[in-house]
Amino acid sequence: MAAEPRRSVVRRLLSVLATFDTMTPTQSLTEIAARTELPLPTAHRFLAELTTGGWLERLPDGRYRVGLRLWKLGTLAPSYRNLRELALPYMQDLQHATRESVQLAVLDGRTALCVENINGVRSVSTMSRIGGRLPLHATGTGKVLLAAAGTELLKALAEKGFRRFTRYTIIEPGRLARNLEAVRDEQVAFSREEMTLGACSVASPVTGESGEVIAAVSIVAHSSVDIDRLAFAVRTAASGISRQTRLL
Repeated sequence: MAAEPRRSVVRRLLSVLATFDTMTPTQSLTEIAARTELPLPTAHRFLAELTTGGWLERLPDGRYRVGLRLWKLGTLAPSYRNLRELALPYMQDLQHATRESVQLAVLDGRTALCVENINGVRSVSTMSRIGGRLPLHATGTGKVLLAAAGTELLKALAEKGFRRFTRYTIIEPGRLARNLEAVRDEQVAFSREEMTLGACSVASPVTGESGEVIAAVSIVAHSSVDIDRLAFAVRTAASGISRQTRLL
């Protein structure tokens, strides 16, 4: 009986942390209270505890964001850490050769989780910070992961409805399914201003020992860049990372 309130508190604390994602990297007290359905005084108390512990940071304008301590804890996940360590040299080579931003993402639930990111010299504004989440239907990495996940995940996302980020976002299930078929056939995915106006990306799958897709590596660039010509470089980097994962 005494343990139940404690578990309830833990669940509510975790629910506060879970409100932060790529689309909401910073939030106010009232926004967090609304998303968690917690009373304002309770949400305020939880935020104070999390901020004191370094799990969250309070910004000068009073809003909150994920703290360094929480980010460091996330990087300790063995599978992600090993993948990042294997991928980083290839990502650095890719960034050096193209001078564009390079990112590595994995499937986490119904989103793509960015586990590594290297900003390029001509960096375009993106939401692909480490630990950030990206939609599966509107990004290059997301399409690679969604194409490999099978039809059940696509159906589940379609039932919920796809968010239109720009006028170029593909939100029609049938059209997206055909797009994903091409991704599976060509082992490369493109996003042309589907997530952010002025930005495009090209991604390729990273495979594990059994040939299953375990991640996606991509280049994110300004829409003025010819990303078609960058596809070969991304595929080459992804193949290199894949070979390394099979040596583990």
